[in-house]
Amino acid sequence: MTMLIKGGTVVSATGADPAEVLVDGETIIAVMSPGSDPALSAESGAERVIDATGKYVIPGGVDCHTHMELPFGGTNASDDFENGTKAAAWGGTTTIIDFAVQMAGQHVRDGLETWMDKAEGKCAIDYGFHMIVGEVNDDSLAEMDKLVDEGITSFKLFMAYPGVFLSDDAQILRAMQQSSNNGAMIMMHAENGIAIDLLAQQAFDRGDTAPINHGLVRRAEFEGEATHRAIMLAKVGAAPLYIVHLSASEALEHVARARNTGANVFAETCPQYLYLNLEEHLGAPGFLGAGYVCSTPLRTKHEHHHADLWAGLRNDSLSVVSTDHCPFCMKDQKELGLNDFRAIPNGIGSVEHRMDLIYQGVVQGEINLPRWVELCSTTPARMFGMYPQKGTIQPGSDADIVLYDPDNSWTISVDKHHMNMDYSAYEGIEVSGRVHTVISRGQVILENEEFKGRAGHGKYVPRGLSQYLT
Repeated sequence: MTMLIKGGTVVSATGADPAEVLVDGETIIAVMSPGSDPALSAESGAERVIDATGKYVIPGGVDCHTHMELPFGGTNASDDFENGTKAAAWGGTTTIIDFAVQMAGQHVRDGLETWMDKAEGKCAIDYGFHMIVGEVNDDSLAEMDKLVDEGITSFKLFMAYPGVFLSDDAQILRAMQQSSNNGAMIMMHAENGIAIDLLAQQAFDRGDTAPINHGLVRRAEFEGEATHRAIMLAKVGAAPLYIVHLSASEALEHVARARNTGANVFAETCPQYLYLNLEEHLGAPGFLGAGYVCSTPLRTKHEHHHADLWAGLRNDSLSVVSTDHCPFCMKDQKELGLNDFRAIPNGIGSVEHRMDLIYQGVVQGEINLPRWVELCSTTPARMFGMYPQKGTIQPGSDADIVLYDPDNSWTISVDKHHMNMDYSAYEGIEVSGRVHTVISRGQVILENEEFKGRAGHGKYVPRGLSQYLT
């Protein structure tokens, strides 16, 4: 089927211009100045014409950090791959990269196959995988090389969660040395988990069990220290490094310094760290703060974390906005930590709201339109080996296209979202702009607030190496 999108403003990472987009099947075949092809302008050359007048035409969002169905703390993330990818589509995201997990005592390959089985035939949009390496040893290091050849080109390690995921410095360095040879990206959860666990135990022993203590013990200094340590290990290991869910000014300072010296160091932040804070959200009355427990944690509003993160997004110290989407319901899930903040499952659901929340940065003057697209679509695709198949509107790319209406204002609420959660972390936030139409590989899967997609439409996308490595 051929489709012509006309009348809109096509926004790329480099600019915004009136243009018409011609799609044939699953692929974009032309991006034209309005009226440049008289046959198409007369609407006689396409089987369907979509009028995008007054709307931005942007590449579908690429959320490079999600956790569908992740086991955590005796429960599982409440969105499976079917519901989670539908929610992503509602928010203008057409590709996710989730994390396959090697559990303790398991082979890397077995972990990947488990997650492949979870996703196959379920996803409403396209998807790829990073690999969490839970045990760094000779077998897992050798498997890294094989997976790179198969399109798994990024591996996540943890400096947090002792006894579950934590890798010590020697293990991290070995993995970095391996990635230096195979070209893969090392992704790092940078927090000093051993020091955090000490403070957490001390807080519990004092009787400080409320959710706010989750943020109080996971100090910004620990994120800054771990980020610096990861950068130094990557320098020794000659490996590219990507810091996930960066939340603190202390960590951002180390990333910015490394990037200014030309190091292959990159970082993402997430909407929760731009909009939410420790006092009002983690410190909400009663047990309500549990809904805001995530790691890294929300930071205090009395410092400059929010402003510094927005500045980092402007000046490219921060390269990407992802979500770390890992939703849990309050009832029966977050409630596991009613009497002990350490037992609250860590995670916030954001996959449906990322594009809207970061667009508010355009509305507020924090970033411009091209930077919005760059942070949410183009750079994640380039960073993780999906570009130009994903993340851009140009001939030959997948026809993943979103029509965004800047004049449609609304309010985020649990009553309106499509994530499998019984609350919204962004309840009551007023949004200027809304997704109008979502096209995934040439198929309209959402239009006029009606979902038209289906489970199983999404395809697995093998990835190449990052295009940002020097």
